[in-house]
Amino acid sequence: MWIKGFTYGWRSKRGAYRTEIAIRSQDKLFDVGINWMCLAFSILQKSFSSTEILYDYRTSITDKDIVLAIKRAHDRGVKVCLKPVINCADGMWRAMITFPDEDMLGRDCYWGKWFESYTAFICHYAELAEDTGCEMFCIGCEMSGTEHKEEYWRELIRRVREIYSGPIVYNTNHGREDKVKWFDAVDYIGISAYYRIGRVPLDTRENMLASWNSVGEVLEGISKRLGKQIIFMEIGCRSAAGCAMMPWDFTHVELPWNEEEQAGFYDTCLSAFAGKEWFAGVFWWDWSNDLYSTREEALKDTGFDIHLKKAEDVLKEWYSKL
Repeated sequence: MWIKGFTYGWRSKRGAYRTEIAIRSQDKLFDVGINWMCLAFSILQKSFSSTEILYDYRTSITDKDIVLAIKRAHDRGVKVCLKPVINCADGMWRAMITFPDEDMLGRDCYWGKWFESYTAFICHYAELAEDTGCEMFCIGCEMSGTEHKEEYWRELIRRVREIYSGPIVYNTNHGREDKVKWFDAVDYIGISAYYRIGRVPLDTRENMLASWNSVGEVLEGISKRLGKQIIFMEIGCRSAAGCAMMPWDFTHVELPWNEEEQAGFYDTCLSAFAGKEWFAGVFWWDWSNDLYSTREEALKDTGFDIHLKKAEDVLKEWYSKL
């Protein structure tokens, strides 16, 4: 089944999935026509150089929250990919998490500690994914600074497979698709697909489609070489002029609101990849759990949300026929 997906619940804190606003938001997401939901949430480590990942009982999303969100998806016939993510409390991007291979005495006193903590973190949620019947489990997201530690990742995957019986995906960042040497050990190649598709602000549909087709040629070769289908685990752009040129961006708040470019980004991506045998589908980024509710509010929102914008109509049409 082709993954007609969306990511839900990012930036959520303790209790956030259980509010009336969040439940209404989740129902609006189901109404788009998705058949998969990626439930993504973060737990913090103190800094990019910390070797311990510590659950914060004041703010971290709870297992109770996660179980409810999964159950509501399953009650609507929507499959779930559970995606626990590490973030850094010091604001550094998780891709910067890395350590020296050895200390001055030649000892591995960083990587072993960090992977011990990370494996415990991932295995906890792998067990929760198994217990709740999640149909997919994501073992990491954009961990670029750690991906070269192949032996540790293979051991983590082995441990996860002892706990979780479903398919496993790893989510690398775009541009690193051929640098993860252990992709053979997982079931899908996951990518944060924030490729630069627009060359100028408000670029044409033809130019965007040509950019996607160029991306697709590269990815098809990687997929065939590894014998794995590709999933866009994250993909999207904001509703602001110029964002298809830098779809990863959330910092340029001065860019003017525009829904045409966002809608074109969605439409051309699906035009380029829908129906490709080597491509398994997409999880768009992202659907807020505290979603606005009126068109007037949508006209002021320059974020990734598509509710009550043209991109939502584009996606509903695509998902109704896929």
